[in-house]
Amino acid sequence: MGHGTGMAIAPVVGVDAGGTFTDFFVAAGPDVRAHKVLSTPDDPARAVVEGLANLGLAERPLILLHGTTVATNAVLEGHLARTAYVTNRGFADVLALGRQQRRAVYALEPCQPPPPVPPELCLETGGRRAADGQVIEPLSAVDLDAFASRLKTLEPEAVAINLLHAWRYAGDEIRLAAACPAGIPVSRSSAVLPVAGEYERGVATWLNAALSPLMAGYVAALERRLPTARLAVMQSDGTMCGAAQAAARPVELLLSGPAGGAAAAAWWGRRLGIVSLLCFDMGGTSTDVTLVRGEPELTQDGCVGDWPVALPMIAIHTIGAGGGSLATVDAGGLLHVGPISAGAVPGPACYGRGGQQATVTDAHVVLGRIPPATRLSGRLELDTAAARGAVGRLARQLNLRLEDTAQGIVTIASEQMARALRVVSAERGHDPAACVLFSFGGAGGLHACELAESLGIGRILIAPGAGVLSAFGLTVAPPGRRRIHSILEPLAGIDRGRLAVLAAKIERASAAELAAEGIAAPEHRRLIGLRFRGQRQVLDVEWNGGDWRQVFLDRYRQRYGALLDGEIEVAHLHIASRGAVRPIQPAGPAHAVRPARATAVWIAGRRQECPVVGREGIAGELPGPAIIAGANETIWVAPGWHAQPGTGGELWLARPPA
Repeated sequence: MGHGTGMAIAPVVGVDAGGTFTDFFVAAGPDVRAHKVLSTPDDPARAVVEGLANLGLAERPLILLHGTTVATNAVLEGHLARTAYVTNRGFADVLALGRQQRRAVYALEPCQPPPPVPPELCLETGGRRAADGQVIEPLSAVDLDAFASRLKTLEPEAVAINLLHAWRYAGDEIRLAAACPAGIPVSRSSAVLPVAGEYERGVATWLNAALSPLMAGYVAALERRLPTARLAVMQSDGTMCGAAQAAARPVELLLSGPAGGAAAAAWWGRRLGIVSLLCFDMGGTSTDVTLVRGEPELTQDGCVGDWPVALPMIAIHTIGAGGGSLATVDAGGLLHVGPISAGAVPGPACYGRGGQQATVTDAHVVLGRIPPATRLSGRLELDTAAARGAVGRLARQLNLRLEDTAQGIVTIASEQMARALRVVSAERGHDPAACVLFSFGGAGGLHACELAESLGIGRILIAPGAGVLSAFGLTVAPPGRRRIHSILEPLAGIDRGRLAVLAAKIERASAAELAAEGIAAPEHRRLIGLRFRGQRQVLDVEWNGGDWRQVFLDRYRQRYGALLDGEIEVAHLHIASRGAVRPIQPAGPAHAVRPARATAVWIAGRRQECPVVGREGIAGELPGPAIIAGANETIWVAPGWHAQPGTGGELWLARPPA
């Protein structure tokens, strides 16, 4: 990942592996290229190798920056390693009990997920301490021998160790880890997530252990197939880590896929001086939304599937509404869109690969918003007849006209995405109308105008290469580490000198890890997590950002609308360490593949002729309705909107204020 001798001439390749397409952004000096291939869910590395081979890069030295959903999908699908969970006597059921929170509050017969670790793999031992460090039950030599013997009998694929208060007193966890048989991946809670709360810490440690064999195997397979590549992987907080770190701490990769888009949004926000970007990334399988205000918003309250993940990650909200989302009719005759997707195989009907069910992409084809001459991802020939057939079967079920059914599919998908955008903006105290909508992903431009109208947004920004923008984001994301350590002391009278000593220790450890990846002299950013005593919600304030108490109160009022009358507590110390960002330039305008000069589009209940242009063909203001077609994107400029190119290859969509 470093910038040593010879690295300047090696191509830098961002590879974003999604559920439907795997996207590539290649920067070789001033030359940039974009590419897409269909994903290979049965073997994600195969699509990566295939795309690099198409680009003529599979056997060349290169820097490969990868965003992957391998860890995420493993958690969602339950394809995890057989993991032994080790804790203190009497606490083996902590992960099964959780926080006693119902997923469906009003369900009369709630259905809880099965425990993450089966009882026979939950091991109890000594080594219990009180919160002040007093030994309640020592970890004896007999305990260690019994523990090692039990592991040999169980033969787990991984081990997760989570002792009470280990975030502060790690010694017994270290002794247990040393007693594990050689060759088994071991995760210690004191290393994975040194924070208070044995349930959240335990879940993170279990996930890290259970993902380790899978992620280590994936990284090894990728390096074996691409021996000339230097691999780095996107982390959930929007920074890159080396291959060894990715294999050892896979729990930090659970948002690896969508984080690239947030990194790209932050880059464009800084470039254009935009304060607030409401980001909307619509791919083939899902849509990811987040808010970027200078930097992406972070959270420690994220979830993946049924499990809370208390590590810092970009506050991305994901819904199952993408271009490949299936449209269905329920027993009551209501139309639904998603969350099930046609995926890469067979894909939407219009891909001509055997898909029979109607999808959002098929609906756009029927409406004419994807022109008949379009080649999807630059290569797939559009099968208009198959799209009309798939939507037509749904129309007969609903007893509606073909085009009205297609419009219904698009409207439902747009409303689902608008609801998601409100979650990351209005529900967190930010007015969406004060933001610029940043639309990307291959299908994003088809819905951007409808979403903006729904949210009261007047301006839309679409970057060049929007169809592969997450892959571009991987190339401009900094290498980094982010570490959290609990403090749990009153703010009044806190010893800042002692906090500074701990911060320096964490910074040295992060710098050493980055140095092993060729990153010299990283910048360290210190933050203090504050909360009202008794609450779980924590807000981070800058170490050097002024009066900690006043900054916290101002932020709390802005987020929640009112203040509490209570003691403020220092919840944690938060250290963000980053290396330099690569000087990558974005793609130029995507050249359309000989688009028709005009096409028929269904608008307001009738067919109308609509111009179709490429980005490079827009010299000034282009009024809607119009279609902007490129190799990896299609943009629908709705009536009442107009498109205008920016100075850096970006495209602006705007409408006069009401």
